Amino acid sequence: MKKHVVYKNLGIINYKKAWDFQEDLFQEIVGVKLKNREVEKSLAKPTPNYLLFCEHPNVYTLGKSGDEQNLLVTENYLKSQGAEFYKINRGGDITYHGPGQIVGYPILDLDNFYLDIHRYMRDLEEVIIQTIAEFGIVGDRLKGATGVWIEPETPKARKICAMGVRASRWVTMHGFALNVNTDLKYFTNINPCGFIDKGVTSFEKELGRQVNLKDVHEILKSKFEAVFQAKLITS
Repeated sequence: MKKHVVYKNLGIINYKKAWDFQEDLFQEIVGVKLKNREVEKSLAKPTPNYLLFCEHPNVYTLGKSGDEQNLLVTENYLKSQGAEFYKINRGGDITYHGPGQIVGYPILDLDNFYLDIHRYMRDLEEVIIQTIAEFGIVGDRLKGATGVWIEPETPKARKICAMGVRASRWVTMHGFALNVNTDLKYFTNINPCGFIDKGVTSFEKELGRQVNLKDVHEILKSKFEAVFQAKLITS
């Protein structure tokens, strides 16, 4: 039986507002799980799962294990450029979000799927690899790093999708940032994901043209359903 996942497209949304919304959904799932511990299995309620898509105005986020030195400019400079900066509770280092980038936040109870964070990360990568392949872009993994890369084992290695997640009580939040028509100049303000010898790229840069984000949304949703054996319910 396919797992039901509620899909929401939040459109263009402030990073903090989306983060707070994620937290609300995360706490909802955890709350159901804790209540289920107090009742017989036959009375337990199913936990919901969510997949959020959105775009953010210019913002930089630093994961809990990240190095602030990978931000190469001052926070005041970012403000002067109309960008925000947040230290957040996901894994990974520093990254950029902005217009033309699809940000995906799966908020899943892994008890409904499998109890394996490593597999979860690889499955997220697989969703992206299969999605970009539909546009003729060959993505792959880089040993020792998360995300999806183009030509990862060459001097031309460049990341097209960054990933960073948080998981507690087997409930996930945060997720991936896929560069579609993203203005890559904003990455020059950071060492993306902590790398100083790797580049970043986008659909637009690889293909030499802009791509309709709605088209990418639909393929992402289809690949997510296939990889996670899930059924998306639009809300």
